[in-house]
Amino acid sequence: MDDKLAMLRTVPLFVGLDDKELDAVGRLCTEVDSPAGSELTREDTFGQQFFLILDGQVRIHRAGATLRVMGPGDFLGEIALIDHGRRTATATTETDCRLLVLGHREFHSLLDDQPDIRVHVLEALARRVRQLSPDGDI
Repeated sequence: MDDKLAMLRTVPLFVGLDDKELDAVGRLCTEVDSPAGSELTREDTFGQQFFLILDGQVRIHRAGATLRVMGPGDFLGEIALIDHGRRTATATTETDCRLLVLGHREFHSLLDDQPDIRVHVLEALARRVRQLSPDGDI
């Protein structure tokens, strides 16, 4: 799981977590093999899962147009862990993939059980909002 934890550490929501906290997140993840052509997410449906690509390629597309192709170390659906909102694009496996999957419900149970993790995640979200702001501050 060490390689997987190292990959999880690159996800902006988890950057501030210490080793113990990151391990708690990692224990909630399920490793899943997904064959080529599998739809991981569908545009405009409500998101419930976060995906970290361990092996393979995933195509991200909206209204049929490819936005990008993601590979090992890339991730998608992290905002669904927080708000359970609608997906902004569809994600389809281009090749057979091995993924780490984390569900919304499990993640929120962890946040309820470990408030320090909730604080780190909120701080990470605040950093992302600041990066989106033209002035760097709102």
